[in-house]
Amino acid sequence: MSKTTRNALNLGAMALSAFLLASCGGHGDEKTEEKAAGGSRQTVTAATVTLTNLRRTVTASGTVSAWEEVPVAAETGGLTAVAVYVDEGSYVRQGQPLVQMNDVLLRAQLRQQQAQVQLGEANVARDDAALERAQQLKARGFLSQASLDTALANQRASNANLAAARATLAQTQTHLAQATIRAPVAGLIISRSVTKGQIISAGTELFRMVRDGRLELDAQVPETELAQVRAGQSATVTSSEAGTTAGTVRIVTPEVNASTRLGLARISLSPGAQLRPGMFARADIDVGDQPATTVPTGAVLYRDNKPGVFTLVADGRVHFQPVVILSRTDTQTAVTGVNVGAQVIVSGAGFLNEGDRVNIAQAPGGARSAGPSAAAQPAAK
Repeated sequence: MSKTTRNALNLGAMALSAFLLASCGGHGDEKTEEKAAGGSRQTVTAATVTLTNLRRTVTASGTVSAWEEVPVAAETGGLTAVAVYVDEGSYVRQGQPLVQMNDVLLRAQLRQQQAQVQLGEANVARDDAALERAQQLKARGFLSQASLDTALANQRASNANLAAARATLAQTQTHLAQATIRAPVAGLIISRSVTKGQIISAGTELFRMVRDGRLELDAQVPETELAQVRAGQSATVTSSEAGTTAGTVRIVTPEVNASTRLGLARISLSPGAQLRPGMFARADIDVGDQPATTVPTGAVLYRDNKPGVFTLVADGRVHFQPVVILSRTDTQTAVTGVNVGAQVIVSGAGFLNEGDRVNIAQAPGGARSAGPSAAAQPAAK
């Protein structure tokens, strides 16, 4: 190959390289300019945050307890338990015998005092007759005033002795009745601390009962939702161990724990529930229709395991706004953390990132949505 030919080929190669470099540089500038102009936008739909009356449910949890716990103790002491008729888990009626104590000595005392009463009644009858005769003799002048006074005193003493004998008899009858320990109310026996053969002291607790077998859930409610809970509202109480049962809010206590910021709602449980005192349970309290800030359920998504919505801000850009979910349905979700009137992204929100620009398409159903040039409501801070 001649020198002239080689020079020509080199010049051609250099020209081709220069052309290719110019071509690549030009396309890069065009892409940069297109990106700067915001030409790449995702098309999404948006909806307006509204204030809506929704059926609200307040969720609370707590411990199952007795509506009223009734301790059962002996009123008389020093006697031996000769029979125990019930055990834990037994349901008893009011007045049903629970424990029988040894009453042999009391019955002997009762018979003795019944005899004393009969003796007193006989003495009263005798002295009444003597007084009547003395009054007749005095009226005829055959008896002195001193003798009449003596007959009157004897009659009064006999009446007093009879009254004392009757009082002693009533006391023994009471002690004898107390030797049989009976249920003070109808209810469920939840604990027993007496055994046959035990010498029982007065005032010693022998049983503990749940009055009428009624249980309730001491549900702890956050102070922010406590005002919505009122007596009479229905609730669904759920336990992993005992299933689900219905309940009714009996009372909402007026105090809030200063440390936990929780109030207490006592929920009466329906009869027949499988729950037991001390169990943990959760309650969903139906608080009725409440005004709530709502967004379409499809607008709520999770980033870093936290719920939020993409709101439309200036220049058609989006901002991820964290929210707190209060309640949810298939179509609407009640939240806090976003202002009423703000525009939230619904369709396409899952593909967005912070600061992305979007084009707003016609919302499903023909509703008109704001375009990127519209003034967007700022998200709640």
